[in-house]
Amino acid sequence: MQHDELTHQIIAASYAVHNTLGPGFLEKVYENALYIELLNRGISSKQQVGIPVFYRQVQVGDYVADMLVEQCVLIELKAVETTHSKHEAQLVNYLTATGLNIGLLINFGSSVTVKRKYRTFKK
Repeated sequence: MQHDELTHQIIAASYAVHNTLGPGFLEKVYENALYIELLNRGISSKQQVGIPVFYRQVQVGDYVADMLVEQCVLIELKAVETTHSKHEAQLVNYLTATGLNIGLLINFGSSVTVKRKYRTFKK
């Protein structure tokens, strides 16, 4: 499955979750529901994926991404009124640390918003 098709399916699953649950839940509730929705659609995913950060072959830190889908798309979930540039930077840092090329910042605030982020700049 190509990245565009996969991200479209993830976005559709996000809308299905939000349409069912509505706004107001904690991020973890949406994460668990999205995980179930993706599995029901035959899309493999992992929750709370550890991402080690290295400097000169020494681990100097680690992050935890909310989800990894099909081993190629990182997902960072939020349940806030509006996302900020720091949330986008967080996702790009995860992409840089993993070497993955694409991630989705999905906000389950009052309505679903999605921002597609790339490890390298794309217009």
